[in-house]
Amino acid sequence: MPEPITSAAFASAAQPIAADTLIITETRGLVEGEVAIPTSHGVIPAYRAAPEGVASALLPVVLVVQEIFGVHEHIRDVARRFAQLGYLAVAPELYHRQGDVSKLATIDEIRKVVSKVPDEQVLRDLDATAAWAAAHGGDPDRLGITGFCWGGRIVWLYAAHQPKLKAGVAWYGRVATEPTELQPRSAIDVASSLHGPVLGLYGGQDQGIPLSTVDQLRARLREAGSPSSIHVYDDAPHAFYADYRPSYRKEPAEDGWKRLQAWFKQHGLTASPG
Repeated sequence: MPEPITSAAFASAAQPIAADTLIITETRGLVEGEVAIPTSHGVIPAYRAAPEGVASALLPVVLVVQEIFGVHEHIRDVARRFAQLGYLAVAPELYHRQGDVSKLATIDEIRKVVSKVPDEQVLRDLDATAAWAAAHGGDPDRLGITGFCWGGRIVWLYAAHQPKLKAGVAWYGRVATEPTELQPRSAIDVASSLHGPVLGLYGGQDQGIPLSTVDQLRARLREAGSPSSIHVYDDAPHAFYADYRPSYRKEPAEDGWKRLQAWFKQHGLTASPG
């Protein structure tokens, strides 16, 4: 049986936890825990999960990009879900240099930290995470990425940044953002220059991501001839995959997870080469 998870494992601002829908993934058969990722600007912490007993085989790699709440228990559990499917999943702490958001009580406090995180730093740290994975049993030629909320936007940016990326899946990340010095581009801005195709999963009732902007992104992808795709769940709110929150919607969450697996398989991110 999975070990019980306490609310302390989740970011303070994400409380209270909806325990009746919380998914806890079995750790048996996995190698999982905290690791240190060396980067050109110091070491950052990360959580990694991978299947045990496959040292002789290179595993497909999935970079798991945090919600605005950081790498708390939900993101770690997502990494374990990938590991149970045969992936090496790594979730780096991408706000590490700017501060620990896990103990902050409100979204507004977290946003003050996140606003100081340069996109350039995030992309560089994701590259370092991919390099770490390649040196620890991961296949550098089978690299994928997925992200949620804040991390959903990062998926689009990383797909335009990393030429070796096979595919990405962005869960309800904002697609149109006001440019700032540290965060100058949006998903719409990079849609015509993606190296790897992205599947975007959005909620039709998301109050923070207007469907008009999702339509703009879809149009920009179409103009670029991109194989990327967008799917909207008409009745789903923001964070419909977050099983620890009241926003969780079982049917869209399960369907999105199936679509993710099919998308990765379609684009060469299978649990065995070839």
